[in-house]
Amino acid sequence: MSGSDVILERLMSLHPKVIDLSLDRMHRILAALGNPERKIPPVIHLAGTNGKGSTQAMIRAGLESAGLKVHAYTSPHLARFHERIRLAGELIPEPLLAEMLEECEVANGGLPITFFEITTAAAFLAFSRVEADYTLLEVGLGGRLDATNVVPDPRLTVITPISIDHTQYLGDTLEAIAGEKAGIIKRHVPCIVAKQLPGAREVIEKRADSLGAPLKIHGQEWTSYREGDALIYQDEHGLMDLPLPVLPGPHQYDNAGTAIAALRELGFGRIEAKAAVTETEWPARMQRLKHGPLVEAAKGCELWLDGGHNPAGGEAVAKTLAAMPKRPTFLVCGMINTKDVVGYMRPLVPVAESLIAISIPNEPNTLPAEETAEAARRAGLPVEIAADAQEAVQKIAAAHPEARILICGSLYLAGQVLKDNG
Repeated sequence: MSGSDVILERLMSLHPKVIDLSLDRMHRILAALGNPERKIPPVIHLAGTNGKGSTQAMIRAGLESAGLKVHAYTSPHLARFHERIRLAGELIPEPLLAEMLEECEVANGGLPITFFEITTAAAFLAFSRVEADYTLLEVGLGGRLDATNVVPDPRLTVITPISIDHTQYLGDTLEAIAGEKAGIIKRHVPCIVAKQLPGAREVIEKRADSLGAPLKIHGQEWTSYREGDALIYQDEHGLMDLPLPVLPGPHQYDNAGTAIAALRELGFGRIEAKAAVTETEWPARMQRLKHGPLVEAAKGCELWLDGGHNPAGGEAVAKTLAAMPKRPTFLVCGMINTKDVVGYMRPLVPVAESLIAISIPNEPNTLPAEETAEAARRAGLPVEIAADAQEAVQKIAAAHPEARILICGSLYLAGQVLKDNG
């Protein structure tokens, strides 16, 4: 176990709740640290239900293609905590991560604080001490009361598509959830708005109007869509004919448009837009696995991995599978116990032959495989249960040698799969 792992384990015990949305503890620890959040490079702050990570990765690819150094903060991590904090383009090195965590632990003085809050403070501390040109900051949950929402004057805010998720924390209507996400909008700061359902868009527009924040909204100030083998992006500055995004799936056309709109707002053009769609790497978003023990277990079957976990994520996966060359598709699924499991699975029924349910290893909030299986039955999918992903993949490969296998349902499962698969 590394030094940072030991500290992270200690930090988990500082608050009885994993999620407790508030900014009071965050302001307290940041003040004790000398307010590092006010000393970081210009911030691009992203919120939304789906597409935050992909959009952030595309913006980063575009900025880095211009020779700029970019900090980035994202969550959750997949295989190692270090993935959450990227300093000037590189994952935070172990010695510096341990140093930042220790400094935050001392500044906190043993007071109650959530794991996400104190690790976000550590990210701000690291960002304030390493030079860069921009900071990409992804919301953890919601927006208004999220630990990242302490930067007083970001350069730009971005809101990706909003849908129903995390209702126990954000409210049980689309409008309530949109109100929380729109909490990142700041006075007079431009905001890029991805394609939204009408109720969500109205809430965002009302919030922006009250703060005098200029909006650039999909379908009004800009649009993006596929035409043949090209991505078409158009805004007030003109039309760009670009390659299709390297990240697979029709939903990535919208994410790419959002990223390009952000780059355009920052003053960048075609070169950076092209890099945003062609040079992005973002694991566990319809990622094809090509090496490792699980691929060997698949014995010639296509093996894919996706971390989508809510109904909108299920719809995106279903559209991606439907657009692929036709091949019998089988799902291996493990989910967290806070998700709308039936809602996630229902869009997948027309594109999948069956599903094998598993529990997520080493994850205390996993939904037991039996409950995942029951949800699959309710959604209308034939279902079996396996002990783990390896056994599930072997079962499918033995019965269907030419299959496409998709491991899906949770970023926590995706992270475990990436670890196990080397």
